[in-house]
This record gives sequence, C-alpha cells and structure tokens, in this order.
Amino acid sequence: MIDSIQQIILTSGLPELTYKHLIMWIIAGILFYFAIKKEYEPLLLLPIAFGILITNIPVANLMQEGHGLIWRFYHYGIDWEVIPPLIFLGLGALTDFGPVIANPKTLLLGAGAQVGVYLTFFAALFLGFSVNEAATIGIIGGADGPTTIYLGSKLAPGMIGAVAVAAYSYMALVPVIQPPIMKLFTTEAERKIKMVRLRPVSKLEKILFPIVTTVIIVLLVPASAALMAMFMMGNLFKEAGVVKRLTDAAQNELMNIITIFLGLSVGATMTAANFLQPKVIFIFFLGLFAFAISTTSGLLLAKFMNLFLKQKINPLIGAAGVSAVPMAARVVHKVGSEANKQNYLMMFAMGPNVAGVIGTVVAAGIFISLLQ
Repeated sequence: MIDSIQQIILTSGLPELTYKHLIMWIIAGILFYFAIKKEYEPLLLLPIAFGILITNIPVANLMQEGHGLIWRFYHYGIDWEVIPPLIFLGLGALTDFGPVIANPKTLLLGAGAQVGVYLTFFAALFLGFSVNEAATIGIIGGADGPTTIYLGSKLAPGMIGAVAVAAYSYMALVPVIQPPIMKLFTTEAERKIKMVRLRPVSKLEKILFPIVTTVIIVLLVPASAALMAMFMMGNLFKEAGVVKRLTDAAQNELMNIITIFLGLSVGATMTAANFLQPKVIFIFFLGLFAFAISTTSGLLLAKFMNLFLKQKINPLIGAAGVSAVPMAARVVHKVGSEANKQNYLMMFAMGPNVAGVIGTVVAAGIFISLLQ
C-alpha cells in the first residue's frame, strides 16, 4: 500500500513543482481577478489566465511539442497563421467604416497614432532587445491584440505570451491611461469643440471601401495581406447584406470559438522559463510607453490639423487612433462630454478608431517585410 502511494506521488507533478511554478500560478490568479472581478478584457484574459495555469502544472505536458493538446492549438492555429486572421474576419464583420468614409481625414489620425509603435521599437533596441523583439514590443502601441500576436508568432515566438498580456492589459486600462494624457495635451476650449454632423454614407460607398482598401494596402504592403484581406472580407460580408448567415457566423460563433483557442494558446506559451525573466518587466513598461506615445501623437496630430482646417475637429478624437475598438472611442466621448454636455463624439471618434486598426496592420506588415 505504501509502495503504491509512493509510486503515485513519484509519477505525479509534485516532485517537479518549484517556486517558479507557484509564481506563475499567482500571476494567473491576478489575471483571473482582473478578468472576473474587474471585467478587464475578460474574453481574452480569462482563457489566457487559464492557459498560464495549466501550462505551469508540472508533467501535464499540454504544451509538449508534437503531442500536447494546447501545443496543437498553438501550432496549427498560431504557428500556421490561422487564428489571428480569423479573428480579423470576425472584427471586420463587426466594424462600421461609415465614419471613416464620411470623414477621410480620420485616416491620418489613425496613421498618426502609430508613432508610438516606431518610437518604442527604437527604445527597445536601445535597451538591448534584438530587432525582431523590438518590433514585437513596439506593436503593443497599436493596442491591437491579434496583430501583436500575429507579428510575435513571426518574429519573436518566445515573447508572444508577455506581449499579448501587455497589449490586452493596456487595452483594458484605456479608461485609466488615456484621460490624463488627453487633458494634459488639450485645453478645455479644445475639448469643448462641437463637431459638425457627419454626412450620410451610401451603401455603394460602404461596399466599395473594403474592396478598394484591400487592393491598395495589399499592393503596397503585401506582408499585411493575411490580416487585411480577412478584415476587409468580414466587412464586405456585413455591408453587402446578402450573406447574413456568414456575417452572423463571423460575428458570433466563429469569433467566440477562435477567441477560446487564441487565449488558451497564448497563455500556454507563458511558462515559468519564458516569463520569469528581467526583460519581461521591460516589455510591460515599454508597452505602456508605446500606448502613451500613440495616444499623445494622435492628439497632437489633430491639433496640428486644426491649424489648416476651417471647420475645426475636436482634438480628443486623435486619441482614438489607437485601435482599442470601441473602448478608446468611448473614452473620447466621455472626456468630451465632461467638457461640453452637448458634445457627442462617439461616432466622430470611431473614424480614427477603426483607421487605427488599419494603421497597426500596415505597421506590422512593414516590420514583417523588413525583418522576416
């Protein structure tokens, strides 16, 4: 009987359990708290946290190369570049490009907010990260989780877990991070600016936009094709209005299923060996730096544009150029309505918000073109 108990203990994970595994369990617990109690990006943080937990249970071997269940999710879903593009298919089916079409100037704000991506890239290089690692860290500034994961899978697979958690954490903290920056770089008078109502956008314009945008961007930045094509096809499903079943599937069933596999796979890359390193701390600080700079550059570009515009825009909408859709637009609306109760900035902010998604995908494509 004693021998049997000893044999069970010896074949369990208990002899392999170390303090490093316990630390990772604590990190998983913190993410569980933020996802469940605080509701910070729960759709991603909850499966990521569970992935962290199970990959740090010794001898479970769920991430064992060639055999583990979660390894198969990761290998066939992320290594083979399937899951992030499918996420973009769902995002496209949920996106309304009407505000961008009605006010094309917002495309510039979406592009301007990518300054944080490039400045953080150089900052990471200065701190000793490799070129590929620096690009993967820099893309956090776009506040686009799937793009961050996609780029990381190509350039720095060992960093996927850390950069993904950083990206989704800062997306969840948009209401905390952005308002102080908005108020620092704008005057009360600027925040009170009331914008002119957007013109109606025709159905034909909405149908042509994803087709034309795909051709132009993929032609100029071919490395962005996988994400951009799926994003725009999902949007075409929505705007065409003749494939409701496909649109509903992309928005709901497909999006939900893929999100589960994405979160588990990303969380499972965060083993104690990969995550408990000094450079991970720098990743989180650089991610915050990237996000703050992207917010600031969007605001400043909007202020600069006002120097030449007869019809002024509220510079707050520049902060929505980070692609945390639609949370950044909601924060812009909230801060704007605090300054002027008659200010309704949500739809205006959605322009640079969805333009920021395009800008981040293009930035990722440029990095891939130059570094892979």
